[in-house]
Amino acid sequence: MQPQMSCIALGVAELARSRRFYGEGFGWKPVFENNEIIFYQLNGFVLGTWLTTALESDMQRPGLARPGAFALAHNVATRNDVQPVLDRLVLYGGRLLRNAAAPPHGGFRGYVADPDDHAWEIAWNPSWPISPEGHVTFGPP
Repeated sequence: MQPQMSCIALGVAELARSRRFYGEGFGWKPVFENNEIIFYQLNGFVLGTWLTTALESDMQRPGLARPGAFALAHNVATRNDVQPVLDRLVLYGGRLLRNAAAPPHGGFRGYVADPDDHAWEIAWNPSWPISPEGHVTFGPP
């Protein structure tokens, strides 16, 4: 089976609030939206912000669509980009979870939660090059 991920769907309480964080905070442009979901085309996959009630109905799992013990990640080009991205996301509705700092395993990272408490790591890792298309590769090129 080809190793790939097509879509991540996040349950959200309010599309407008979520759109502010992802659209204005990250600067991502929706490629589709209706009254239940907004899709953003990212580098090789799609991120969907879906009203929680509609997502639960689609999965037939009422009450289970909530943030879990995971973090999504957005890598940046330089160490100096990490804290400004965190600050921008907070400005557009995020909640700072951890200021930028160097973890023991290397690089530089901080964490922010979106308005629905989905955690995002904003990271710079000198060993994870980013292609012009935004694709991250594990390890040196």
